[in-house]
Amino acid sequence: MDELIGHLAAKAGIDEAVAEKTIGIMLGFLRSEGPSDKVQALIDQIPGAEAAIAASGNGGGFAKLMGGGLMALGTKLMGLGLGMGQIQNIARELLRFGRDRIGADQMGEIIAGTPGLSQFA
Repeated sequence: MDELIGHLAAKAGIDEAVAEKTIGIMLGFLRSEGPSDKVQALIDQIPGAEAAIAASGNGGGFAKLMGGGLMALGTKLMGLGLGMGQIQNIARELLRFGRDRIGADQMGEIIAGTPGLSQFA
């Protein structure tokens, strides 16, 4: 997880605490919106991912209030001070990391099975 956090922080020009929270939020989004078995396989390949998801507070009342989905994800990430360009860069890097961990086929199934995610692939 530390390697992923450092990589995303450097790529997006953000601090590591924000990168870790961003990863937790994005993985929590994938867990709630994507194909659960495939997403869980990805989460299982990232040591510390469960803790990051829990620390992000993902899935709380705010997400439900926003209606969930990609719009709620964007709102939550912008609340961390991220701009759209940074969010897109982080999403692409996280998807690339996922492909390295679980393979392109399984990552493709996550992307195809998660509404709105294909625009970042």
